[in-house]
Formats: sequence, C-alpha cells, structure tokens
Amino acid sequence: MDSNRIKGEARKVKGSIKEAAGKIIGDRKLEAEGIAEKAAGTAQATAGKVVDGVREALRR
Repeated sequence: MDSNRIKGEARKVKGSIKEAAGKIIGDRKLEAEGIAEKAAGTAQATAGKVVDGVREALRR
C-alpha cells in the first residue's frame, strides 16, 4: 500500500475532526480548515490508490 494512501486517509480524519470541532464551538475558520484538509486528504489518498493500481498492473 502506497504511503500517500495511508497519509491521505489520516489527513481526512484529521480534517473531519477539525470541521466538527469548528461546528461545535462556532469557529468558522477552524471548520473551513477542516473542510480544506479533508479535501486535500482525499486527493492524496486518491493519488496513492492510483500508484497502487499502476504497481499492480506492472506486476502482471
């Protein structure tokens, strides 16, 4: 499994926590940071999935 995939998933979780915390305490900036971090984590995880797919295809 590509490290970007793992790091991206962790980043998505961190972003979700920030977003929820921002909503709870009414901090729109923190909430927006969480949303942005989730999006970045999704992109990073997707890149890792692509790398994994290419590796698998090359093994065949």
